Amino acid sequence: MESEKIAEWIHRTEFEDIPEVTIEVVKRAFLDTIGVILAANTLGEGCRPFVEIAIEKGGKRESTVLGFGAKVPSHMAAFANGAMVHALDFEDAHDAAGVHSNAATIPAALALAESLSSISGRQFLTALVLGSEIVCRLGLALKTNLLHYGWYPPPILGAFGATVASSKLLNLDCEQILDALSLCLCQSVCPAEIVSSPKSLIRGVRDAFAAKAGVLSAILAKRGVKGFDHPFEGEFGFFNLYAKGEYEKKILLSGLGEIYECTNISFKPWPSCRGTHAYIEGVLRIKKENQVRSKEIERINAVVGEKSVTIKLCEPLDSKRKPQTAIDAKFSIPFTVSLAVCFGDVRLQHFTSESLNDRNVLEMAKKVEYTISPSFDWRTSNPGIIEVYLKDGRRFKKEVEFPYGHPKNPMAFEDLKSKFLECVRYSHKPIEEKAVNELIEKSQSLEMVKDMRELTRVL
Repeated sequence: MESEKIAEWIHRTEFEDIPEVTIEVVKRAFLDTIGVILAANTLGEGCRPFVEIAIEKGGKRESTVLGFGAKVPSHMAAFANGAMVHALDFEDAHDAAGVHSNAATIPAALALAESLSSISGRQFLTALVLGSEIVCRLGLALKTNLLHYGWYPPPILGAFGATVASSKLLNLDCEQILDALSLCLCQSVCPAEIVSSPKSLIRGVRDAFAAKAGVLSAILAKRGVKGFDHPFEGEFGFFNLYAKGEYEKKILLSGLGEIYECTNISFKPWPSCRGTHAYIEGVLRIKKENQVRSKEIERINAVVGEKSVTIKLCEPLDSKRKPQTAIDAKFSIPFTVSLAVCFGDVRLQHFTSESLNDRNVLEMAKKVEYTISPSFDWRTSNPGIIEVYLKDGRRFKKEVEFPYGHPKNPMAFEDLKSKFLECVRYSHKPIEEKAVNELIEKSQSLEMVKDMRELTRVL
């Protein structure tokens, strides 16, 4: 059965079994995620209540709330840091699976590792790879988009990644891993309604619940709480509950332990939904290659997929042209394209309340429309086509198949490092340059770290 085979794979896999290329990708993901969380300390809408609750409720001082210096119980650190990981929509993503495989996995694993005695970098990396991998495989195995059934997939799938990573760090046996996955299923839920309200901030902080669920599920399983045998394929397991049984068993299990899909994650150069990136990149390239000035533009057309996530980034059009919150703006092709046209880039500072009300940006967003192409499938690399029409009659078109940051168009480490340095500047508690450099250095040689608390001390 699927659940049993997955549990066996989690239990038996060790650091030496994982390809070096996968380890290198996950090390980059770790550094990238820490930076994004630190930036959300001050920029992330809706994050502060999660941080305040974690700190105010107190408890055993086990794990660090990143950027605030406070120590709280491990599940509450996962809760606080998980709230910040996606708040800026700047963390890595797996384009084909439609997931953020590290969003809940890293906050959960880091919080739990800090609370345990002498978790090495090798143990930590192994846990991250396994957690990230299960999220990717679950996403790829789905034959339908869960949005069609009213569920929002990223945090639901992410909770399993947090649980798997936590289970590995606690060295659970196969039966306990099944218990933990069962307990996760009892907590993992997120309705698609969160994308329907432009005023809601839940879409940004959603991974707080997933990260916390992962840590708690593994701890409870370790303490003997029994679950059930088939959390994934059971009659009322994950696939039947959420996807009406529409999944590919072969994709879920094929090459398990040999092929690592988490190697194929994409890193984000711009702080917005990955589905906006092809359009941002396309319009930036059109402007640069043709010396187009903003005042020359009559209208812009984004070609989106009929059944893809990108159509959600354009509807309802009036709302997407004038978003009310930063997270809604990051989930908008018209607004992010307008930012790229007006500022020549899309940066963290462009999602402040001032930018959301910038007259020039809003006027340009009114010029962005969209058309639907049936040939665009949601199971792709998040491609996009954008057309720019000028007042003098000229028309420019750009198709971006693999947006920057995709494995086939990878982000240079220097760009990833620059992104990290930019993010760190927004940390609630300033971090000295020496500490920042030490964090970068240690993250890139994580397999040599004897105790993960070496890194959390830096923070």
